[in-house]
Amino acid sequence: MKIPFNLPPHSHNEEKYISQAIANRKLSGEGAFNKKVVEWFKTHLKCEMAVITPSCTSALEMAMVLANIGPGDEVILPSFTFTSTANVIALYGAIPVFVDVDADTLNMNIDAMEKAITAKTKAVMPVHYAGVACQMDRIMALSEKHGFIVVADAAQAIFSSYKGKPTGAWGHMAAYSFHETKNIVCGEGGALIINDKRFVERAEIVRDKGTNRQQFLNGQVDKYTWQDKGSSYLQSELAVAFLYAQLEDGEKITAHRLAHWNQYHQGFADLEKQGHIARMHVPGDCQTNAHIYYFACKTAEERGKLWAFLKENDIQSTTHYVPLHSAPAGLKFGRVVGSMAVTDDLANRILRMPMYADLSKDEVAFVIDKVHEFYKGK
Repeated sequence: MKIPFNLPPHSHNEEKYISQAIANRKLSGEGAFNKKVVEWFKTHLKCEMAVITPSCTSALEMAMVLANIGPGDEVILPSFTFTSTANVIALYGAIPVFVDVDADTLNMNIDAMEKAITAKTKAVMPVHYAGVACQMDRIMALSEKHGFIVVADAAQAIFSSYKGKPTGAWGHMAAYSFHETKNIVCGEGGALIINDKRFVERAEIVRDKGTNRQQFLNGQVDKYTWQDKGSSYLQSELAVAFLYAQLEDGEKITAHRLAHWNQYHQGFADLEKQGHIARMHVPGDCQTNAHIYYFACKTAEERGKLWAFLKENDIQSTTHYVPLHSAPAGLKFGRVVGSMAVTDDLANRILRMPMYADLSKDEVAFVIDKVHEFYKGK
């Protein structure tokens, strides 16, 4: 039995919708399916605006432009995240300020974040790791107190929520990913969710290469011109047609993943009780989307041995990020505030299990059995 780490989901309507998009003879951004997807987000998130982008990275880049991030500014973020979160900060000449994470969720430690706030803090970028939401009410309260902008990296968190509110609805802006490794996919893709009205008018210009093309299409001007900084932030209609089919089946896809997540969690409970591993934790006020299932081994050496053992048995498990504060670019462009003890420790001990919607119960059971086999007699 060979079990890959990830396979993208298939909703069975993708081909139909792509054919419709081709028949519509509108393949660039802002076609019929783009409008359907934007409306989906407005309905589900009650957001002010949604821009369907070529990637989550480009969504975060657009957010930096809207937030006027530039030289001399500081943006606080966890070190335990993907490079894109920090890259978009450095790209505009600002300083990524790295802080530690909480041991129970691997999300940004709010106390550490608060200590990192200075007069130069322009924005904070919480990351909803593994589809488990950050404590967004606390972050938003600090935003009101200190005046910084909150751009949530929700790349892994579509169909997750915090205190009953979808992750994308938290923050002044939030970014989703639809890369093929995510729960809902279109190969490469993302979305910038705008929850604050003050960014909407400018966003229409920034997303269209810095032009007022939208005003031209609305009949407000007789020609469009270069107005502001911007880039090509609109996704192809073909990819968006694929995405719309995925969103239609999003709850079903999420339910399948949650069933696998729960099977893992129950299956590894005895190993945690015996002291072999520490299972991931989801706080009671969070609803996860089961993007990841991970646990922490006792040591980095033991993780390496388990990783190799699973590979020998045709199970593709994997580690995760090298903390950004210790990476060459992190050392060059960023700075650290406070201890990084939790990040440095857990980055070397967590191991992620195979997770995708089409996993079977038997396949999950096989993974669980093999992990137990590894720990037998230890």
